Amino acid sequence: MRSVSNSQEDVLQQLLDLLDEMKIDYCVIGGLAVNAYVEPVVSLDLDLVVAAEATEPLLKAAEKIFKVERFLHSVNLTSTRSDLRIQLQNDPRYQPFMCRCSTRDVMGYRMKVATVEDVLQGKIWAYSDDQRRKSKRQKDLADIFRLIEAYPRLEELLPGPFRNAQF
Repeated sequence: MRSVSNSQEDVLQQLLDLLDEMKIDYCVIGGLAVNAYVEPVVSLDLDLVVAAEATEPLLKAAEKIFKVERFLHSVNLTSTRSDLRIQLQNDPRYQPFMCRCSTRDVMGYRMKVATVEDVLQGKIWAYSDDQRRKSKRQKDLADIFRLIEAYPRLEELLPGPFRNAQF
C-alpha cells in the first residue's frame, strides 16, 4: 500500500496508530473494505467512520500529521508525504457499522473493517447518490458486483433496482 500510494512515510500506519493511541472506535468502509473480502483492487482512498463523539479530538490530533479539510458529509485528511486520500464519513447512517466490525488484514495492514453486509450497504448508498461523480458511481457498482460474485447470498440484500442486474 505504501508503494502504491507513493508514500514517503507510512501515513496509513500513522493514522491507525493515532486511532489506537486515542482509543477511538472506527471501521473501514468503501473500496479498501471491499478489498478485505474479495481480490484487492488498487485504491488510493481510505474511507472510514469513527465514533461521532471522537471525531473532533481525532481531528485536533491529526492536524499534526495531516491537512484537514471539512465538507458537508465528510472530512478529508491528506499529507504531502503520500498520495493516500483519507476520508472520514460523518453520515450518521454509518455509525452502527462500528459495533459489527472485525479486525482484518487489508493490503498488509490490520484494521477494523465493516462486515461484508455493511460494506455492501455503504456501496449501495454511495452508488445511489446522484451527486457523486459518474466515475465514482461506476466504481461503486463494480464493487457491488464483486461482492455479490464472491458472496451470492448478499444478492437478497439488494434493493429492487439492483435485483434485475446480472450477477
